Amino acid sequence: MADVRKGLIIVNTGPGKGKTTAAMGTALRAVGNGMKVLMLQFLKGSWHYGELDAVQAFGDKFVMKQMGRGFVKVGGAETDPEDVRMVEEAWEEAATAILSTTWDLVILDEINYAISYKMLDAEKVAEVLKRKPEMVHVILTGRNAHPTIVELADTVTEMREVKHAYQKGILAQRGIEY
Repeated sequence: MADVRKGLIIVNTGPGKGKTTAAMGTALRAVGNGMKVLMLQFLKGSWHYGELDAVQAFGDKFVMKQMGRGFVKVGGAETDPEDVRMVEEAWEEAATAILSTTWDLVILDEINYAISYKMLDAEKVAEVLKRKPEMVHVILTGRNAHPTIVELADTVTEMREVKHAYQKGILAQRGIEY
């Protein structure tokens, strides 16, 4: 097999925990190898997560931006137009970042949710991914990855929950889950 070097499209999806955490682990590895990382969190925004403080230590080598308000109404409730506007704004920034050569790795955290909630068109995302510079890596996270995105990806990992502490009534633990 030839030693091919190219920017990968990676999808972390599935109902289990760890999609964002896996992307952050890859980001940490990338920064450790001298790469610049941009992480755009499409729906997160109302809570403070420990990783926001941690990435500040990396300066401009690892930038994380929360682009949403936090919780998005789904499952029968009409999506708030403000949330749709914020997703569209996040996508504009993401597309610009992917197509630039400023970043070696662009993480689109929870973008799969935005697509599955019909807040963002999968074809629009695929079109930009197809035009990305050769050495730019992109990670897309969130449940229910769209088949178009899965087909386009080089690597797809599906997280599956076997069991979780909350099933025993244990709340999310600071420093471990947020």
